[in-house]
Parts: sequence; structure tokens; C-alpha cells
Amino acid sequence: MKRSAINGGDPALLRRLNNDAVLRTIRGRDPMTLSGIATAASLSRQTVDLVLEEFQQQGWVEEVAPGRTKGRPARRYRFRAEAGHVLGIDVGSTSVLFMLADLNGEPVGRRVVTEGVGGAGEDRLEAIRRAAVRFVGDHPDARPRALCLGVPGIVDARGAVRHCDLLPEWNGLALAVRASDWFGCPAVADNDANLAAVAEHWQGAAQDCDDFIHLLIGQRTGAAVVLDGRLRRGRAGAAGEIAGLAVLGWGGTDRDALRGGADVAQVFADAANGDEAALQRVDRFARTYALGSAAMVLTVNPDLVVVGGGLSRAGDILVDPLRRHLEELCIDPPHVRVSLLGVEAVALGALRVALDRCDRELFEFPDSPQDAVRPEADRLPSARRDTDGVWAL
Repeated sequence: MKRSAINGGDPALLRRLNNDAVLRTIRGRDPMTLSGIATAASLSRQTVDLVLEEFQQQGWVEEVAPGRTKGRPARRYRFRAEAGHVLGIDVGSTSVLFMLADLNGEPVGRRVVTEGVGGAGEDRLEAIRRAAVRFVGDHPDARPRALCLGVPGIVDARGAVRHCDLLPEWNGLALAVRASDWFGCPAVADNDANLAAVAEHWQGAAQDCDDFIHLLIGQRTGAAVVLDGRLRRGRAGAAGEIAGLAVLGWGGTDRDALRGGADVAQVFADAANGDEAALQRVDRFARTYALGSAAMVLTVNPDLVVVGGGLSRAGDILVDPLRRHLEELCIDPPHVRVSLLGVEAVALGALRVALDRCDRELFEFPDSPQDAVRPEADRLPSARRDTDGVWAL
């Protein structure tokens, strides 16, 4: 097949590619010289100089003052990650975790809220909005450019909740549309297991793997599939919802059987100390999840299964029997690892998705500089902050 080539007749596309190459080169790195950027981006110094000049005008890049040196110092530039922020929100059954990060993805704030966010329907949504406003308001320099919410249910590509057992009043709610009004910036919503998988691939247990299944085992059970480095959401966002197959027993009775009249944490602690009854309960619990996981493993043949969620804190006490059962059930059993991110995985995945959305909104470089989104121009509605910089509730 003959490949199409980029030619000089498409200057707008070439300009966008140059901009993207420079941005990817300097983002998240220490200040770099013009020559260093040109070499790393495989562009000419003249091209890089033009791109950097435009970025400086738009406020995304700044020239760094030179240190003490002999002779004429080389100019150095850095990406201004503080020019914007993204917000990740993990909506749980009884609490909400908020995380704020700059445009390099570096977290700058974290908060767990339990009080007032356990209501139903519109009351719960409003409580989460107010908690988000207070959280961002406690960071005076925060400039939200995008946000993402993770919820325990099926969410379609538009960010609308299709089905959520834990929050049935939200079924049909256009969550992303509603949340986009909170700070006047783009909003995304997705399933919590999907976002946890994104986080594990970004900076967790699956950084070195492009084909894996993520199990989220906690107050509820979810699963996500990543193939070729891409999250597979399915036609309507329901990929990985194998927990809906009642015959598997992933609906809550599995955790009741695990408890056996005791606290789950105590059962795992007893198992770690060699208690035979506790070990048997953990083994039955692990086999329940191995059966459902095996169905997915036999379908897509991944390299890895990552075990996340609240119960992942049990570590090898849970993972070892799960691994053993998968080896018995699967033709080509995958590796099994515990999440490296724990209870923060969903919120971190939300940050990553918000960053991606932010990039699309802010860095799809227009054909004329005057059409560019400028960080120095506050895009938020003027009524959002008062004169003291406080967000309006």
C-alpha cells in the first residue's frame, strides 16, 4: 500500500506537527536550550525558534533566566505547567476523592470528603459540586482546564450514566455535561474500573504492559480491558461489566462469604497468620474472581491481570490463590500483580483522562495566533470567582 506523504502544500498541518513536536519535547522536562529542543524534536533551529516565540506569546512557554556562566549563555526554555490544572474525582459509595494536578500531571492537592456527599440524586451531585468548589478554592493559583469523574457504573462515550447500581438515581444523568458548568471547563465521566486501568498503565503496575485486565475489587466489583495500550470501552461503555453475570457471584454475596461473620480485614490478617478457616474463605473468594477473570483471559489472552480496589491491600494473601486458580483454568495464564496505586487509582486515572482532554482543548493549535487559547486570559465565567479569588458556591 502506498503511504500518503505530507508535502509543502499543507502548511497548516505541518505547523501543527511542528508545534506538537516541540511541546512533547519540552513538557515535563528541565529547561532546555534551543539547540537541545531542535535536536530532540528533529526540527531546525529556525523552526523551533518560531514555535517557541508563539508559545511564549500564548503563555505556555517561558524563557528561563540564565545562571552564572562565562561568555554568552544559551537561551533556555520551559513549559509552564502551572498555566493550568486538571481535576480528578473518584465518586465512591460513601466518599469522594478529589485530586488536583498541573499540566505535567504532577499532583498539587488531594482531599477525601465523606461528610455530606452520601445523599441521593440531585442532592448528592450538588454536594459533590460544592465540595469540588471548596477543594479548588483552597488552591488560590488553581486554574481548572478540564476535569474527569469516575463513577461505579456504566458510562457512555458522551459522559452520561447508563446504569449504576450504587447510584440508581443517576441513571440517565448527563454527568459530563452537568460537571462542565462547575468551573467553565470541559468535563469527562467514565467508569471507575476503566479509569483505574488507565492509571495503572500510566504510572502503576501495568506501565510495562499494553495488554492487561484490571480487576477493581472493593465495595463493588468492576473490570476493565486494555489491549494494544488502549482502553476498550465497547459499543456503549459496558466492556468489562462481567460482574453483571449473576452466576459468577461477584455481586456482594462473595464478600459476605469471605467475612464469615468477621471483618474482611481481620479475615485477611488471620489468613496471613496461617489460620486454616480464614485461608479457606480467602481461597473460595479468590476462586470466585478467578472464574470470571478466566473468561476474559481466555477471550483476549492478556499478558497481565492487575488486582486493584480496596481489597487489593490484602496483597499476596489474595493474589497468590487468584494466580493459582487462573493457572488451573487458563491455557496461557497471565502474570498477576497487585495495584501499585491502591485507593488512589481511580482519581489518578481521572487526572490522566482530564489531561488528555485538556490537551485536545488547549493544544489543537489554530491557524492564527489570535484564535489560540491563552492561559493569561481567564476562560472561566466572571461570576465564578469573586474579587478575592474565591470560588462561588
